[in-house]
Amino acid sequence: MRKAGTEQRSGCGPLITPWSEQMRPLRQQVFERIRAHGLVPRVQLAKDLGVSPASVTTMTQELIEAGLIAETATPAAAGRGRPAVALGVRAGAHVVAGLKLSDREHTAVVVDFAGNMLADDAVAREPGPATLDALLTSVEELLAKVCAKAGIAPAALSGVGIGVPGFVDHAEGMVHWSSTLVEREVPLASAAAARIGCPVAIDNDANLVALAELWFGAGRALADFAVVTIEHGVGMGFVMNHRIYRGAQRLGMELGHTKVQLDGALCRCGQRGCLEAYVADYALAREALTALNLNHRQSPSMTVLLESLYQHAKAGNTTARSIFRRAGRYLAMGLANVVNLFDPALIILSGERMKYDYLYAAETLAEMQDLVINSGRPRPPIEIHAWGDLLWAHGAAALALGEVSDRALDGAREMAAQ
Repeated sequence: MRKAGTEQRSGCGPLITPWSEQMRPLRQQVFERIRAHGLVPRVQLAKDLGVSPASVTTMTQELIEAGLIAETATPAAAGRGRPAVALGVRAGAHVVAGLKLSDREHTAVVVDFAGNMLADDAVAREPGPATLDALLTSVEELLAKVCAKAGIAPAALSGVGIGVPGFVDHAEGMVHWSSTLVEREVPLASAAAARIGCPVAIDNDANLVALAELWFGAGRALADFAVVTIEHGVGMGFVMNHRIYRGAQRLGMELGHTKVQLDGALCRCGQRGCLEAYVADYALAREALTALNLNHRQSPSMTVLLESLYQHAKAGNTTARSIFRRAGRYLAMGLANVVNLFDPALIILSGERMKYDYLYAAETLAEMQDLVINSGRPRPPIEIHAWGDLLWAHGAAALALGEVSDRALDGAREMAAQ
């Protein structure tokens, strides 16, 4: 703990880093708004950004010369007069891929610079952690397959985004721990880039679901929202001021490892009492072994075990229902904590486990409402998105698009300065 000092300081107030989120270059603001609209005329850009039409004309001309946007004629109002001219991102300017690597399946998508999906693919894998070399081989093989579907060579990719579960430092490209890897402290971004021959960005997979919602889904028009993922683990991605929030050391938002019970159930992270240890698939499976009178030698695969537990619950098995009910109560506690801490505009529950509706039954969501501070204002709405792993891969593609866009805009700035 640091002690407050009494030494004389010069100045006061926040020292805002130049070109931070509050001071994004106009060129970037123009490009991002064009990308968000799809097609937009210059006059609308000037109005939306509160700048002069001349400034917009200058910026858009630089972006056109850099090959990032293009003019498109649109039909005139009521079919009269000359066609209006709108601006849109040049879809063919760049192509990127997004991959989600998980314990049981790897998925991939290829999208163009405008975010249109060109191809997708998925490959199953044996459960459990893999060596870095084996994981990179899987990445290489999956990229080759999905690029073949898209009709391009992997060498044509401008960037690749990869999402993995665990503790991931996006800025450093480092995986400190992941259930998909045997090793710890793995520089996955640089290792993957060296293997596949193009820039690679990595992130925690829950962040990528939030990115997918921010770029393509329910979060596009929201400044602040949370995505809670429930699959092999419990994760959270949080969007603050239209950007992913990662924390000071870029390892924040680990909702699954917040403690809900002192000296409680063992979590796969090695600690006890984590939310994940009561809600994730392995927590339900641990309870199911007892509920279904199975021993570990008889235990079927995780998927089969959970499906069996769900079917027993639907058939009225009291024990099976109580397992989901217990998990649901812990989930309600975790969601209430999210609301009390962050006050998001929306909470999205996402992931494969969302197909088990007993987990988020009406009583679970009602209990969450009871645990939230009563401020007299409406609680944030909750949406259920039971989408598959392609959503996560889309988030990885959004990560790659963001990185490629930043590099392309830097190039446009350098061209304009010459």
